[in-house]
Amino acid sequence: MTYQELVSGPQALQRYWARAHVGWTRMREAEPNAGHAALARLQRQGRVELLVTQNVDGLHERAASAEGLDPDDVVALHGRISDVVCLDCRTVFPRTRVQARMAELNPGYAERHAEALANPDGDVALEVTSDFVVAGCEVCGGRLKPDVVFFGENVPKPRVQRVYDALDRADALLVVGSSLTVMSGFRFVRHAAKRGQPVVIVNRGATRGDDLADVRLEEGTTEFLETLAGPIAAYG
Repeated sequence: MTYQELVSGPQALQRYWARAHVGWTRMREAEPNAGHAALARLQRQGRVELLVTQNVDGLHERAASAEGLDPDDVVALHGRISDVVCLDCRTVFPRTRVQARMAELNPGYAERHAEALANPDGDVALEVTSDFVVAGCEVCGGRLKPDVVFFGENVPKPRVQRVYDALDRADALLVVGSSLTVMSGFRFVRHAAKRGQPVVIVNRGATRGDDLADVRLEEGTTEFLETLAGPIAAYG
């Protein structure tokens, strides 16, 4: 759902939150995998100046915390789905709190739709959502939205500038597991290539940045990162 569709009226908000409410009950159970852990070890080794992710699931931050790192050393380019923002007064709430309020207003809803197919963005496929009751902002009663960048919105400028600044200090840019389809990530590849910095892309399948890469590896990202970071025992 685009941002413009989300704010088009109460029915769109109802459709979004019904699908997202069910999806969150599954998504919140996800745990960092070996690839997340390998990137966190690379950070702890001082080999990664800044980790930038287009994912909104917060798993990189959790992996960083497990390594004793500051989660703020991870830039979630598109925000974190674990936060919810009011579009009217801009108050930010933890997703768990909003989820609990939605559950109180819609008892048993997630359980009744437990068989709904999950979508890649973390919501589920529900066609009929007119029976879902949407919670409003606790402060002003306004419209709530996950604090993530929807299609039709822009990544906040300070967040983008932080990445540019780190890239200007870096020796190279490593891209793993991204098709670079959207400009929010691709722009950093263009920036590095323009400055003459080495660009390494590791991905299964073609990416938008392939023509700008100095090294292009058709490999699984977790396998590559685990090899790069070395065995856990050597650093932990």
